[in-house]
Amino acid sequence: MTSPSSAPVRALIAEDEPLLAAALARTLAAVWPALQLEPLAENGVRAVEQIFSSRPDLVFLDINMPGKSGLEVAREMAEEWPQEYPFPLLVFVTAYDQYAVQAFDLAAIDYVLKPVSEMRLSDTVGRLQARLATTGGDRELQQAIGQLRQLHQVAAAPEKLNMIRAAVGNQVRLIPVADVLYFEATDKYINVVTANSESLIRTSLKELIPQLDASQFWQIHRSTVVRIQAVSAAQRGDSGKLTLTLHARPETLTVSRLFAHLFRQM
Repeated sequence: MTSPSSAPVRALIAEDEPLLAAALARTLAAVWPALQLEPLAENGVRAVEQIFSSRPDLVFLDINMPGKSGLEVAREMAEEWPQEYPFPLLVFVTAYDQYAVQAFDLAAIDYVLKPVSEMRLSDTVGRLQARLATTGGDRELQQAIGQLRQLHQVAAAPEKLNMIRAAVGNQVRLIPVADVLYFEATDKYINVVTANSESLIRTSLKELIPQLDASQFWQIHRSTVVRIQAVSAAQRGDSGKLTLTLHARPETLTVSRLFAHLFRQM
């Protein structure tokens, strides 16, 4: 990762409120004059595009953005970041109440509250500069993955599903959750895959996952949740990519780095 003593440290701000983004940029300029700011990313989708194209050293992520939330952006980074490049340091910018802030403290990812104060940001900058000087790229990625796993679990789960209702033409197909092998997100829909059928439901994994039994259904990728009893084997290829084979289907499922720890040898 770029160090403050060599090339300029580059930071990207992802924030959909222009006034708040401008205020954060001004405060950063005051407390870290040498910091080089990338063009503003005004939503989560644009943030992903800019982060992967410019590979900044630091990313300030607003939690609530259109397109993708800050957490979704961070998870996509952790899953898809190219291993040959240093992983950026992440700072969440949030207006959450104290309960949510405690969750971020638990995960040890830095955060700043809106409106951002110069004193608080100065403390954050000090920690960032120290970590830039001491942290290696792979180590930073692994730490971020661990932190995001913790945040992934901070949610109150509603009543669990036992039946999926999927529209098929003019009919509604009732699919027992126990028959589902895996769920796969495709645009605005989720493909519900059983041993002998596939059906689309109009929802998102973000809404579906809290309704599933976490002991039975494991998220293995940002777009895939698998029923663990449907898995016959996990295999790591020569490139290091982890894939799953299923008992009742011929296709294989890819496991992202964020969830690869679930399949470590016991």
